[in-house]
Formats: sequence, C-alpha cells, structure tokens
Amino acid sequence: MSTVTCVAPINIAVIKYWGKRDETLILPVNDSISITIDTDHLCAKTTVMASPNFKKDRIWLNGREEDIRNSRLQNCLREIRKRAGDSSRIGEWKIHICSENNFPTAAGLASSAAGYACLVAALAKLFNVQGDITSMARMGSGSACRSIMGGFVKWFMGSEANGTDSIAKQIAPATHWPEMRALILVVNDVKKKVSSAIGMKRTMNTSDLHLYRVKHIIPDMVKKMQQAIIDKDFETFAKITMKDSNQMHAICLDTYPPIMYMNDVSHAIIELIHAYNEAVNEVKVAYTFDAGPNATLYLLEETVADVLGLLHHFFPPLETDLTKYHMGLAVEGIKYTNELFDNINVSKHPNGCLKYIIHTKIGDGPKYLEDPKDHLLNDQGLPINQA
Repeated sequence: MSTVTCVAPINIAVIKYWGKRDETLILPVNDSISITIDTDHLCAKTTVMASPNFKKDRIWLNGREEDIRNSRLQNCLREIRKRAGDSSRIGEWKIHICSENNFPTAAGLASSAAGYACLVAALAKLFNVQGDITSMARMGSGSACRSIMGGFVKWFMGSEANGTDSIAKQIAPATHWPEMRALILVVNDVKKKVSSAIGMKRTMNTSDLHLYRVKHIIPDMVKKMQQAIIDKDFETFAKITMKDSNQMHAICLDTYPPIMYMNDVSHAIIELIHAYNEAVNEVKVAYTFDAGPNATLYLLEETVADVLGLLHHFFPPLETDLTKYHMGLAVEGIKYTNELFDNINVSKHPNGCLKYIIHTKIGDGPKYLEDPKDHLLNDQGLPINQA
C-alpha cells in the first residue's frame, strides 16, 4: 500500500481565462495570469492511496462518494499512468482518492482549480512522475495548472493542437511582492446556477464581444500586467485587474442567453471600491470577480486596516462577534475613519450582506504532508471521517 497526502491552493486570476479552443484537452483561447493564495486559508486537501487489494478506483469529495467515471478525472488518471509507464511498481494498482476543501465548493472561489491541482500533485508523487505536471492539472480543470505554482503565475494558451505548449510558468515567487494582500468577500457560498464550463462554452458560441477581446485586447493586457508585477507597480496592476474583471462579466452579459454571475451586492462592492480610491486620491484597492458573486480585493498590507474598517462600516456584519465575520490573517487596529466615510457618497448596506471576509496573502504551490495523522484515508482505504 502507498499513500500520499497533499494540500494545494486556489488561485485568483487578474487576467481571466474564459473560453476554450479545445474542450477535451482544455486549451484556452488566451493567456491568463493569476495570484496563488496561501494554503493556510483556502486550500484543497487530498489523500491518494494505491493498493493491489483494491477492486476498483474510487473517489470521495467533501464526505460523499462520487462517480469515478467523470471524464476529466479519468483524463488525469490516464495521463498520470501513461507518464509513469513501466517505471512505477504500482502502475496497475487501483487507486482510492479522498479530497476535502476548507472553503465553499462551486461558488466561484476556484474550488476546481485547487482540487485538481491537489489531485495531480499527489498522484505525481505517488507514481514518481517527474517534470512539468501543469499540463496534467489543466486536463482536470483549466485554471488548476496555475495552482501548481506559487506566487504570480502565467498560463500560456499555446499553439500546438495537442496542447503540449499550454502550460503554466511562474512570473515571480510569493516573496517577490510580500506586501500584497487579498481580502476575499464572500457574498454567497451556494453553488452557482451556471457552471464555468457551461458558461464558457455558451460565450464561445454566442459572444462577438468575446472574440474581439481575445484577439485585440487581452494580448496587450497580459504584457502590461506581467510588467506591472515585475515592477511592483500597484496602480497599473490594480487598474488592469479591475478592467479585466469588468470585461469578463460584460462578455457574460453579451452571451446569449446572458449569464449573470454577479448580484446587487457584487455591484455595490465595485461602487464602494471606486469611491474609496477616489476619496483617497490614489488607486489603493483592486477588485476582481471570477464566475460568481464573491469579490477578491487586492491591496497592499499597509492599506488592509483602512479597507477592513471601510467594509465593516458600509457592509456591517450580522453579528457583533467579528471573529465569525473576519477570518484568516489577524489585523490589529482596524481603522474607522468617519471623516473618510463622510467623503464616500455610497449607501450603507443592511447588516449581513457579506457572509464573511477572509484576509489572506500570496502563497506557494502544493505541499506534501508527511505525518500519517494528516491522511484522509485509513489503512483500508476508506475515508477516516466515515470509518
């Protein structure tokens, strides 16, 4: 019996991936850039176990057994076994997989990216597969290839029909810009109505604006964003991040029938961030929305206390206990500046519009957990929390 346990991060794109040129290989129609989020606060955890005694491959996700015949999952298993070849003594053994997220699944928080990155990283160690594994993670979920790397990551769309050059590479490690922080504002943590996969396909088939964006706008944005990261130019980084997010959701509206991932609270967050940046006469915060209503705010460490005070004022928590509202990294001295609030001409929202806020930072890629106590499967290959 062989067992590997791994944790892998989510990543939040600042240049979005939206649309595929090949649905089977999951090849994107444009390059994308993302930031890897620290696994201490948002991650997937996966245990993979191989044994000659297992009768069939099995998988459990967040406490429930799922169908192992999922095509994307099978693509990953097939590719990892192919890469392992005859060199792996366990190549013919059946595999049990157990995976859990420490954050809401399918709510627009990049759960599939973390999940497939974790799965592929764990399988690669189990089968002793060397070299680039981002292309295998991509075959499970496109953005998963970016979660294989830490820091600031670029996923190349590639040009080869077989996808061999559609891989992710690190632009800079997390240590390059250690002052960068993220505030994840959870507006809604239920499963979204239109999955990203279905949404992308519908957009590719119906949106003329999307075709224009891919051809004429994104290539230049990618170059400028990459340089802004290298130069640690926050203002340029922030402006591109917000414009790219706005464009993606505009394209979702141009899709037919239209897709609306954001809601009224999402739009209110956008209004507040622009009002704040204008009030302080500097671009200090950037927002971005993936395929869901939840916002990710990028800002520098020195700005966090001010912005948390801003959010607490305009989006007050439902309960007085801030430990349930503010999670992740601790912040001392959250600032409530009434003079600033008076200069921001937006409405204060009812208590509880935001479920909670996660304060986090840039992190590294997948990590292996060596302590057997961290495994999610017992010695019989069954989930420990069900045993």
